[in-house]
Amino acid sequence: MRILLYSGKGGVGKTSISAATGLQLARRGVRTLVMSVDPAHSLADAFALKAGLFDPATADPYEVRPNLHVQEVNIQVELKRHWREIAGYLTSVLRTTGLGDIEAEELAILPGMEELSALMYVNQYRKQSTYDVVILDCAPTAESLRFVAMPTTLDWYMKHVFPTERRVLNAVRPLLNRMSPVELPTDAYFANMKELFTKLEGIETVLQDTTMTSVRLVSNAERMVVRETQRAFVYFLLHGLTVDTILVNRVLPEEVDGSFLGAQRRSQQQMLGEMEGYFHPVPVRQVPMFAEEVVGLERLEQLADVLDTLDPDPAAVTREVRPYVFERRDGRHQVRMDVPFVEKGEVGLFKKGDELVIELGVQRRHVGLPTSLAALHPTRATFEGQTLVIELGEAS
Repeated sequence: MRILLYSGKGGVGKTSISAATGLQLARRGVRTLVMSVDPAHSLADAFALKAGLFDPATADPYEVRPNLHVQEVNIQVELKRHWREIAGYLTSVLRTTGLGDIEAEELAILPGMEELSALMYVNQYRKQSTYDVVILDCAPTAESLRFVAMPTTLDWYMKHVFPTERRVLNAVRPLLNRMSPVELPTDAYFANMKELFTKLEGIETVLQDTTMTSVRLVSNAERMVVRETQRAFVYFLLHGLTVDTILVNRVLPEEVDGSFLGAQRRSQQQMLGEMEGYFHPVPVRQVPMFAEEVVGLERLEQLADVLDTLDPDPAAVTREVRPYVFERRDGRHQVRMDVPFVEKGEVGLFKKGDELVIELGVQRRHVGLPTSLAALHPTRATFEGQTLVIELGEAS
């Protein structure tokens, strides 16, 4: 199964392009699911499927046409399916503070529940071969990065915290039950946590497999948007994913040159030239501005026709360059990571356990070291062009 992850700054047109790509693939006979991972869902609105503002029909895969389904993860539905024990415990704790039932239930929805539910579905569809391609219409950049980092975070928690937390709590439970006014988590709570982790098992490897998962960044030819696209490009590399395409949406046509939009078109053309240099060799593809809003099947079909001219087979694997590799050169072990747009002073680096922790801006990446390198420490970091080279050796 192929996973195509569409991300970018809010408002650039990710949902329209995700939806049109789904149509493009379905027309080729490819079993396709377009899934919204943005809590502020607009995927069904793009297809003009909803009769009301909060229609839950797309909480499960909804057939738009043969070979094409859409799904918007509905956290209220997911609480009942996957988070029952956890949400139930949190609700009971919040009630002890004096909150009413409705307020307690709302506050029991923790950040990340929706994203983890989406990842569970992706893993399920992969294991069951339900679809050939799953297109993830992601939230704006920061939330997208949290989405792809979730498996690593949960894996660390389950390995380093969960066993100790459960063991210690069971050991002191009799004493705490007498002293604490708050009900302690039950075995069912911990069993629910373990079950969720089991359903996510292997998804991190899937996301970092360049033959399965590709990131497509949607941008506009505006300097502020391009800056965020550059940061997103680096951050996805840092999290082990490969960006294979930049899609620049809403590019003005030549016809506007004589109008008041002429200056904006000239600015766009300048930015497009700069973007080609920024992201080379990743292709930068231009999607024209439509005269009318791209909503409904007819308009999405027109956008799909345009995308067909840019990339006839969007599910093809076109870039398998790993964002980081382990090598041995001149007798020294190295971690080599592609980090375009980054200066030496912007990189933080330290070792924690058997992981190498790399900080770029506000993002942090834990790179698990192979067993043969786990005892080594970073001794030197240099740049070779856009490649960060970290040498590992014995601690001094």
